[in-house]
Amino acid sequence: MESRFQNLSGRRNGTIAGLYDGTGPAIKGTVRFFKTRKEAESYASELQGPVRSGNADRPQKVTLHAFRLEHEQVMKGQVAYATLEDRKRALMFFENFIGGSVPLSKIRPRNAEAFIAHRLSTVPSAATVNKDIRTLRRVFNLAIEPRGYLMEGQNPFVKIKERKTTVNEIRYVEIEEYRALMEKAESLWWRAFLSVAYGSGLRRNEILHLTWKDVDFENHMIKITAKKGTEDILEWEPKNRKNRVVPISDESSQLLAGLYAEAKEGFPYTFISPERFEQIRERQRIGKWNPRSQVVNNLDRNFRAICRKAGVDKCAVHDLRRSAITNWAKKLPIQVVQVLAGHSDIATTRKYYLAVRSEGLNLCKRVLERYFGEDAEKLTPK
Repeated sequence: MESRFQNLSGRRNGTIAGLYDGTGPAIKGTVRFFKTRKEAESYASELQGPVRSGNADRPQKVTLHAFRLEHEQVMKGQVAYATLEDRKRALMFFENFIGGSVPLSKIRPRNAEAFIAHRLSTVPSAATVNKDIRTLRRVFNLAIEPRGYLMEGQNPFVKIKERKTTVNEIRYVEIEEYRALMEKAESLWWRAFLSVAYGSGLRRNEILHLTWKDVDFENHMIKITAKKGTEDILEWEPKNRKNRVVPISDESSQLLAGLYAEAKEGFPYTFISPERFEQIRERQRIGKWNPRSQVVNNLDRNFRAICRKAGVDKCAVHDLRRSAITNWAKKLPIQVVQVLAGHSDIATTRKYYLAVRSEGLNLCKRVLERYFGEDAEKLTPK
């Protein structure tokens, strides 16, 4: 295996360089174009270095099926459970479509494009297909580095574009709606849950996995931290594996204090009852529990019942968190909101700054009415 370079003339003067094994054209992904011969020689030298040390041999052959099984085994514990499940699901769909016996190195972008077209014809949501594209792109990158099953440039999903989707409008829970929910929530448990979700912007599982050690009553703070599994604690990690601290309101602090006064002495959890904890332990013992199982039963159903009583339409539990982040976005810098919300990508945070709420639309209407009202007077014939 050797590196070569070749001078070009005509419409595109310059030099190309690449890695060849002596049996045919250049190895895919190694050819580059350079304006000067010196740049090409430098690149060719870089390619030849690993060859001399024995590190640039062709990747070993592995089938898609074998790679999928290996990936599931190797990545267990390295990524969050939900992330691994998404990867297993996407790889299984792709394997069922193209066949598990296909060598990884023989999969081409046209195969990836055909798979995505198939998914779009069978899945109602383009957003789900876009998630498949991102997931498989990441998995095949791992087949290049560190696995070494593919050469650089052989990822079949790297140039597959995500499909355009309509961005859903953020469902903002107005303060009047929140107060109506609080009024119709009959239990202290639910009032505390609603207050923490709407005031501090926590995700549902961040709230449900809170322990009393996470609540700082003196400073009005809550810590969202990973939990190591012990006899009294369920193993759990926050999304994106990021710990953080968020403030809580006086209202939330008082409601949590009320829960603490009623809690079983020595029991660590704030929102998981001792009875539910024992049920979870039993399900773990018989192998019917995984990190995606519901920590608290019927949460969504019970929340919808509160919404109906309060007259709050089309509202989900997660909308409370979205509303909290929207409130922060009106007053705080975007970097601060990103940290408070626990977003790994600031683009996720940015959409809360771009969202136009009802009062913004009403203000725009008043400006238009004033402007065109004045302008209309000038245009009216006398």
